[in-house]
Amino acid sequence: MSAPPSPRLAADPAAARVGVIAGLLTFGTWGLLPLYLKQLADIPPPEVLANRVVWSVVMMAIFIVLLREWKPLLAAMRNRRIMLTLIATASLITVNWLIYIFAVSSGHILQASLGYFINPLISVLFGFVFLRETMARQHWIAVGLAALGVGFLIVRLGEIPVVSLGLALTFATYGLLRKTIPVTGITGMTIESLLIGPLALAYLLWLDHQGVGHFGNDGALRDGLLILGGPLTAIPLVLFGIAVRRVRLSTIGLMQYIAPSGQFLLATQLYDEPFTATHAWAFSCIWMGLAIYSAPRSWLRRIGLGGA
Repeated sequence: MSAPPSPRLAADPAAARVGVIAGLLTFGTWGLLPLYLKQLADIPPPEVLANRVVWSVVMMAIFIVLLREWKPLLAAMRNRRIMLTLIATASLITVNWLIYIFAVSSGHILQASLGYFINPLISVLFGFVFLRETMARQHWIAVGLAALGVGFLIVRLGEIPVVSLGLALTFATYGLLRKTIPVTGITGMTIESLLIGPLALAYLLWLDHQGVGHFGNDGALRDGLLILGGPLTAIPLVLFGIAVRRVRLSTIGLMQYIAPSGQFLLATQLYDEPFTATHAWAFSCIWMGLAIYSAPRSWLRRIGLGGA
């Protein structure tokens, strides 16, 4: 996990501006990611994922060299507990990415946005259950409203929102495990990429041997799009690291909703995914939960929702 911003940096207006810009670029990129993935919708999601992993390894290696992160990288790789945890997180983030790529390519961006709206609330609940973190009344109300919204979807639509819950649970579990080990975002992401990179490369080589791989066979433009998956994965991570060191964590917490909001708007306004009254009611519950979760404790006390 990245370190919280120091008081000196947080109080520096110039540093804060840089942090806000970095945060906006990070979450804005994640919010607009469906625009990129839609260009690859005719390629099977596992192949898109494999390319993303391979090119992420290349990008992370460049960042490690430029930022001189060799020492923390090697120290983490020598620690058995850290490596076992990163094997688990690498598996989780791989599944998370695969679900997300599938959601975009199959026209389920709305479900993906729902999953990332739910994720912060599941993370709060996981912190309470597994890390014994305290939950204020507003947190319980927020989690309850999210559960109500998801439950309403299940009852009215007659199906479990697998994409939404899959994304939320895998990413919340990923965050929970990453919180338990002392590694930076760049170090952790680099090791995770190195762990799954050989499997991804082997899969791409196998596809090419079978004559069904797309990289190198669909023209320079398509190759460029597949390579772009590496920078689109690595650069936002570096920007996120810049942001969390320069602005308040509460600000970062609010900014994270930019990404699912962007996905929501793309799904409903650009890609015409169905948004029914049932969806509106469920999203309203979750949005109310997020508003209560993010609201200042002093304001909540005035309306009777604060306290322990």
